[in-house]
Amino acid sequence: EVQLVESGGGLVQPGGSLRLSCAASGFTFGTYEMRWVRQAPGKGPEWVSIINSGGGRSSYADSVKGRFTISRDNAKNTLYLQMNSLKPEDTALYYCSTSSGRYRGQGTQVTVSS
Repeated sequence: EVQLVESGGGLVQPGGSLRLSCAASGFTFGTYEMRWVRQAPGKGPEWVSIINSGGGRSSYADSVKGRFTISRDNAKNTLYLQMNSLKPEDTALYYCSTSSGRYRGQGTQVTVSS
């Protein structure tokens, strides 16, 4: 059974940091390009970041560039998103998925508020 399980979300003050994790199982994680996507209440999904299968190449949405860092540990079948300098507009449900969207997790809530 394919599973993607996110963790690490929570409530943080503006300017704070969080590190999201996405634990993968049931498929060959290390051969898939992976991404983080977020969805704020009342809005459509927004692509946040993507990383290639080996972890050597990544891209970011302009809205998070310079603040977020995507990484992966293929030995641990885990995808990460380090989020720094968080802003209220970063508040959303964050989920990981394969780049095609074939597999995706349920998400973890990030709320940035004072």
